[in-house]
Amino acid sequence: MNDINEGKTIGLTRRAFAGRAMAGTCIAALVPTAAMAAPPRVEESDETAVSLGYKHDTKTVDAKKYPKHAATQRCANCAMWQGSATDPWGGCAMFGRKQIAAEGWCMAWAPKPGAA
Repeated sequence: MNDINEGKTIGLTRRAFAGRAMAGTCIAALVPTAAMAAPPRVEESDETAVSLGYKHDTKTVDAKKYPKHAATQRCANCAMWQGSATDPWGGCAMFGRKQIAAEGWCMAWAPKPGAA
């Protein structure tokens, strides 16, 4: 026997190669979409959320339990907010990779630098 295997083609044909290349391209195009899926949202029952008194809505914060809370304090105007001003959910330095509600509040709230 020789390397040509008696006239039969060894390996991929151009057509098979092109098909596999297209399939690989399609799969590669989907990977970034899956990798960029939105991070999970913080639940009020999460351990960190409970310890910080986090609520999804600043209007539902217990004034007796948190006397320093003001109705104008929201996650979106906190120094630790990592989203844009128009995002309904965004990141927070206190909650790691989980997102919090822009209208939320917790005890770690601090005014953004330069805000009055």
